[in-house]
Amino acid sequence: MTHHPGLLRTAPLQGETTSSLICRIASRYGLEAKVLRSCWHWRNYQPRHGGGGARADAEVLLNTAGRQLLEGLCGVKEDVLARALPSWEQEDAKLPAEEDGVPAAAWRIGGAVAGPVAFGCRLCTARRTGTVVRVVRYAPLWSRVCVRHGRWLLDAGADQPLEHLDLGGVPEVAAAQRRWAGVARRAVRAGAGPERVFALAHAVVARWWDQALHWERETVWPRRLHHVAGGDAGGDLERWRIVGRDAVVFPEVVAVADVLLDPAMAELAWMDSGAGRPRALPADGMFCRRLGERVGREWLGPLAATDYGGPLTSWMGSVIRLRRGAGGPPGYDNDPWWVRQEHLPAIMAGQLRVLGKEKKAPGSGRMWRAAVPAEQRALITSAIESAEEQLLQLRGVQTGPTADVAQQLLRNLRHSAALIENAWRRTALVAANAGMPLEEVAQWAGMSADTLMNMLAAGQEDGG
Repeated sequence: MTHHPGLLRTAPLQGETTSSLICRIASRYGLEAKVLRSCWHWRNYQPRHGGGGARADAEVLLNTAGRQLLEGLCGVKEDVLARALPSWEQEDAKLPAEEDGVPAAAWRIGGAVAGPVAFGCRLCTARRTGTVVRVVRYAPLWSRVCVRHGRWLLDAGADQPLEHLDLGGVPEVAAAQRRWAGVARRAVRAGAGPERVFALAHAVVARWWDQALHWERETVWPRRLHHVAGGDAGGDLERWRIVGRDAVVFPEVVAVADVLLDPAMAELAWMDSGAGRPRALPADGMFCRRLGERVGREWLGPLAATDYGGPLTSWMGSVIRLRRGAGGPPGYDNDPWWVRQEHLPAIMAGQLRVLGKEKKAPGSGRMWRAAVPAEQRALITSAIESAEEQLLQLRGVQTGPTADVAQQLLRNLRHSAALIENAWRRTALVAANAGMPLEEVAQWAGMSADTLMNMLAAGQEDGG
């Protein structure tokens, strides 16, 4: 291909992936992207989804000669490209040394290069460039709302066709985007870092989202989900719950982040813990009651307070330990903003992969996630994690007056045993209801088949 440098100028958009810019340059010249990419010597293959389709979040790293070539193709100076493209100056071991002089490139996954990757708003792109084309850019979750056009910009790493969700019927999502700027400034002043505060708040609310399937009083999220799904998510509810989650819960994430940064709320958590006279956090504590009010759900307090083992109670525990001066040396265990690996919400791409495998694999009806309703899985998980948290509270408790130690041990152990019993019974019931042979389930549960039959009958009478 004969090329005249700078013939058609194509300016990068802020935060754009280098791969996206190359595709837009190709479009300006009336070429397919793969034809323009042949100008570079590629050191590996383009990342693809399991089904064979090219990944929209694929990123390109260039050596010095490769960057000079791109600079000439788009007709933009290198310093402009360096400011706009997060991956511009990143090197890769697969690329030849600078003195080689060969324009070379290597494929990578964008998320592993410079953070979360999302689609850009095509209407904004058309306004900036005069052309309606796809743009892919690095964008954290707190910047996914296009306020101008009322769109939520989706992750580019998922194997699904949508680039955005329409927020026309849910203006509170765009309003939350505007509020986030103030919350981020508060996080900076508190020395916490906006990204860490958002990650913790997102983990808290995503956990609520998983549990909300059995919250009879939750009406806000179903309404929003139907709106972003185009009016009705019922036809493919599990998929829409994955695709729409981050947009639907965004107002609550911003509200929770605001709560966690509020010193007055931290004081309530301290008072709920007994302050100078330590005690177990109560189900009717002021912190969780006020938290429920601030997210528009007065009834949420007791549910949040008794969700032991989750990111919210971990935050409260860290705040309380620091206040008591019992946190030890600095580290993750006494860092309120640290999110445990097990508390990190599953990303959309991963959830859709699991869902797709369950629907396509032979005999998928026998697979746990496909056979057991999401609300039942959430109940089992909640009971197990609550029991775990109760038992963790007993570490080091065997000091002090005999009456106090015995009281706390017996109460926590009794509560843990009840939670484990609940999870055990639910697991046996859902396994049998999912079609597993009754005799096998009874054997695994250590009971007779007749006893299991009685449990099943009792569960049906109770609506379980």
